Amino acid sequence: MLRIAVAQFNATVGDLTGNVERIIQCAAAAKARGAHVLLTPELALCGYPPEDLLLRPDFYRACNRALDDLASRIDGIAVIVGHPEEHDGTCHNAATIIENGQRTATYRKMRLPNYEVFDEKRYFEPGSEPCVVTLNGVRCGINICADIWEEGAAELSRQAGAELLLVLNASPCHLDKTQERVQVLADRVEATGIPAIYCNLVGGQDELVFDGDSFALDAGKKVCMRLPQFEEALGIADFEAGRLTSDDLCHELPLEAEAYNALVLGVRDYIGKTGFKGAIIGLSGGIDSALTLCVAVDALGADKVHAVMMPSPYTAQMSLDDSREMIRQLGCSYDEIAIAPAMETYAAMLDPLFAGLPADTTEENIQARIRGNILMALSNKTGKLVLTTGNKSEMAVGYCTLYGDMAGGFAVIKDVYKTLVYRLSRYRNTLCQGDPVIPENIIVRPPSAELKPDQKDQDSLPEYEVLDAIVRAYMEEDRSPREIIAAGLPEADVRRVVRLLRIAEYKRRQAPVGIRITPRGFGKDWRYPITNRYVDEF
Repeated sequence: MLRIAVAQFNATVGDLTGNVERIIQCAAAAKARGAHVLLTPELALCGYPPEDLLLRPDFYRACNRALDDLASRIDGIAVIVGHPEEHDGTCHNAATIIENGQRTATYRKMRLPNYEVFDEKRYFEPGSEPCVVTLNGVRCGINICADIWEEGAAELSRQAGAELLLVLNASPCHLDKTQERVQVLADRVEATGIPAIYCNLVGGQDELVFDGDSFALDAGKKVCMRLPQFEEALGIADFEAGRLTSDDLCHELPLEAEAYNALVLGVRDYIGKTGFKGAIIGLSGGIDSALTLCVAVDALGADKVHAVMMPSPYTAQMSLDDSREMIRQLGCSYDEIAIAPAMETYAAMLDPLFAGLPADTTEENIQARIRGNILMALSNKTGKLVLTTGNKSEMAVGYCTLYGDMAGGFAVIKDVYKTLVYRLSRYRNTLCQGDPVIPENIIVRPPSAELKPDQKDQDSLPEYEVLDAIVRAYMEEDRSPREIIAAGLPEADVRRVVRLLRIAEYKRRQAPVGIRITPRGFGKDWRYPITNRYVDEF
């Protein structure tokens, strides 16, 4: 019988010492539970993705020293650890088996992903040989992440005599990805006839969030082990006489819980791993900043979050009342800073230059930029990071102000459509013991930037259900405007949204990095030219 421990843990990119210590802790815990081997995630030694650290020869040397250090401190259990490797003048995404203080075998990833957020062909050369090792009498084949997404690597392991497939992964989450992963691994199980274990990374790394969600499939393609999402965990699976079994079987999360937990983990790790002292959020009385505040408090604790309300003459009393109620419920620090004096100063300064010109969005944007200045000043003084509050729908069409509401260091809901913002807000309220944290007024009132009298978002944009459907079809599914119109969406709205999406690219390039929760976010996935005269198909 072979007992396999599956360690989904939160590695930090570049923290070789810290990651080694974490693997040693996992190995000790696994050994205490009778495991013969510990399986770790892809590139667990250095964290994923290391990006252009992988272009530095000294980085490979440091990783090699860290691997030696790890090997010298492992005893009584085999460890399969993911790491970058320089081998015979080429670089590889590798996994090494450590036994009794020695490196006994190394597998080099064969399939290098170069799509969505992945860019591995920039750094690595593919391996060509399977790696099958005998662990406590069981022949185990090693694969790494994308190896299982197409035929080849797993089948070669089976041909080399593998009875069990062990897969190291660093698979970032997007909504509903769990079933996609299970189906992919099920295809390999069906093709090889052997069970498989999938160990995934957990934690936030810049715009990516890794959700853990490690699992195992028996030879009949049934999920026999599943570890929790968005938290570290050590699972145990036993392989005996061709059967894979486990007592670790967590439930899948519903979509709203999955999205919300991804945002919380993304904020916690971005703030924590970069060393900021906390977060600052500009409240508006609207639903986007309300949701962002909840995420920040849940991620960091109320003591590390500072909310600032900056009313103008156009701010409704309801906005102030609702923001104060949220602060009462959440307990974070809070200040109100009226911006009317700054507005008057700007008006006096600019009036001679604006003489004879009518008021327009210029004056609205000045208000947003005053607020951005205040937030950034507080950030400089306190060492806390400003979290921006713009959602994906607004980012898509440029309904945001450069150096205003876009000013900040991390965009929490940058990849959350407005329609999902409402769902997540209601979900967050279901977690409350008493009164809702987000007042019902905030959820049901028509959204408004409150930069001029009686302003509503829908004065400038289609209804959010329509807007989100158009953006999703054009941006995530690469459908042409003609196809989107044929699907039943209003032609005038399609033309308008596609035009806005195209001309807002220069804004998005200047936006802060933000958490990705969809299959395609405005970040690593989206690389459209700013200067661009392509005419879409209508």
